[in-house]
Parts: sequence; structure tokens; C-alpha cells
Amino acid sequence: MKSDLFQAPDYYQVDDLLTDEHKLVRDTAREWVKKNLSPIIEEYAQRAEFPKELINGLAEVGAFGSYIPEKYGGAGLDQISYGLIMQELERGDSGIRSTASVQSSLVMGPIYNYGTKAQRQKYLPKLASGEWMGSFGLTEPNHGSNPGGMETKFKDMGDHYLLNGAKMWISNAPICNVAVVWAKNEEGRIHGLIVERGMEGFSTPETHNKWSLRASITGELIFDNVKVPKENLLPNKSGLGAPLLCLDSARYGIAWGAIGAAMDCYDTALRYAKERTQFGKPIGQFQLQQKKLAEMITEITKAQLLTWRLGVLKNEGRATSAQISMAKRNNVDMALKIAREARQVLGAMGISGEYSIMRHAMNLESVITYEGTHDVHLLITGLDITGLNAFK
Repeated sequence: MKSDLFQAPDYYQVDDLLTDEHKLVRDTAREWVKKNLSPIIEEYAQRAEFPKELINGLAEVGAFGSYIPEKYGGAGLDQISYGLIMQELERGDSGIRSTASVQSSLVMGPIYNYGTKAQRQKYLPKLASGEWMGSFGLTEPNHGSNPGGMETKFKDMGDHYLLNGAKMWISNAPICNVAVVWAKNEEGRIHGLIVERGMEGFSTPETHNKWSLRASITGELIFDNVKVPKENLLPNKSGLGAPLLCLDSARYGIAWGAIGAAMDCYDTALRYAKERTQFGKPIGQFQLQQKKLAEMITEITKAQLLTWRLGVLKNEGRATSAQISMAKRNNVDMALKIAREARQVLGAMGISGEYSIMRHAMNLESVITYEGTHDVHLLITGLDITGLNAFK
């Protein structure tokens, strides 16, 4: 079984900006990853299988709904704590972080923010404990970057709603007990509905043949005349802004998570460069390898400071969607570039499952696209600074 020798880089003493609680939360998640995730993740990724046995442990370290109040089963932590948990999980694997991100930001988040007290009491404790898993249905076969064009619809049938349509590229779908599904009513207004496994006409086929996020379970949500009880409508917010606000929280978690993947690639490359000898000396003594490593730690440090500041703003309720887009775009791009450079430091060994780098690189190819593509986030920043909408 492979040992996890990871040592977290902190070139600018960013730890000094964290509270004791932040560090305790992070270190607890870090040790859990080292003990439970790192020893098995390569095997599961090679098999393209989700390690279901990790679900209880994820719940125990607060990965499910860390910022949800304790009375609903959450940990009642702040946004920086949530980010640090996501950082540590993605240091282990992006797919495992995705499982937690979806559960927290895209399922528990909308139920808590848009749901009734009865909905919160029914669903949140089971989701927080990992007894139930959730998925988030927004992306459709014909509508990714343009979710407002969704074709999934529901009709008011008097004593229930009738839901028809399909969602795809849905994390957790094949194992979900509940799905928060976004659909248009007869007037074309977007609403959130809680769909439960076992409802007639609701199916969740698994997506196979992925080169990326192989240890994450992905599927579709298919609705064929599904009868949804009226009490399963999320009543407190509607319109496209409702799911987009959920995505803000998920993108925020991704901004932190990507740093974890970058840290792991850097740490692996640094250790290898100091141990691997060519031409009579460690390859880390050669200028081009030092250039790679120096640029990696510089970009990681910039991302750490960017994301810490974003966490402060989010705790204060002042973080904007555009600021979150910038951090998601920057940090995932940074992590992907570091993964590619780190792979080169390891030479041929960089593609081996003995090391985590190639798995991170493949995973990040998905992360740079989901929750808003790299290009779309660029245009969100462009709109914010110019006031001119490139989407119209």
C-alpha cells in the first residue's frame, strides 16, 4: 500500500491568516485523506470505480454541508473552513472533492437556502450524515453553458407536478437518493424540485468510458412522466438566478480544491527532482527544473492568497459572482498547468499510476470545463469590468 508523503507548501506563511479552528479542520481532513483516500485512489481510478466506502468518512470530516447549521446536521463552519476541506479532498482526488461539492453546495445548499423548514428537516440531516446522497440536475444534452435554454419541464396536475426531460453529466446520479432538479413550469419560469429515488419514471443511468474523474460516479437523470409531490417544490427562490447562486458556492469550493491538486503535483515533482539523479547530480540542480518548480510555487502562492481573500469576502457576504468566477478560472488553469509541468519533471514516470500527477491532470481537464467553462468565466469577468454583455 502506497505511503502518502505529502508536505503542504506555504511559501508566504498563509497559515498565519487562518484561525486555530481553520487549521484544525484542515489538518483533520488532511490526515483523513492520507489515511483513507491516498492508499486506494489509484486503484479505484484505474478501475473507473467510485469508492463508496469513503462516504461515511467524508461525512465525519464535515465534507457534507460543512457550513449548514448544526441543527440540520451540518458542522456550522465558516466558508474558509469549507474551502480548506475542499482543498484537502482535491489534493487526494478531484472526483472525491466533486462528490462532496455536489452534496454540500448543489444539494444541501439549495434545500437550506430555498426550501421550507419541513424540507430542511427531512433531507438535510440524512445528507449531512451520508445516509443519503444527492445530485444536482441542471446541465442537459442540448444545454450546458446556456442553462436558461433548458428543455426539462413540469406541469401542474392539481395534486402533483408531472416532470419530463433529461439531465446529463451529473455527479453522484447513479447513487443518489435525491436530486435537486431545475425545470421550467408552463410559463417558462425555472424552479427547483426535489426528486426522490423510487418515484416512478425516474432513472439514473451511469456514464461510462470517461478518461477523467474516473473515481467519481457520473450519470444522467431521466424523467418520464415523474409525479412529483407539490411539497417537493423549493418555494423560496425561482428563476435562473436560483441555480446560478448554487453554482457560485460550488465554484468557490473548486477554487480552493484546485489548489490542493496543484499542491500535490508540486510536492511530488519537488521530491522527485531532489531524489532523481542524472549526469551525476539530482535533476533539481539543473536550471530548467528549478525554473519549473519556482514557477509552480509562485502560482500556488498567488492562488492561496487570492482564495483566502475570497473566503474572507464570502464570510462577510460581500463576495460577488464575478469574483468567484475569476478565482475558479484562475486556480483551475493554474493547477492544470502545474500538473503538466510536474509530469515533465518526472519524465516517463509521470504517466505511471505509481504517482498522482497524470490522474490529477486528467481530472483537471474536467474541472476546467464543469461549473462554467474556462472561456465562459473569462467572459463573466469581461462583462463585470466593461458592463458589455458578450453573451448577447
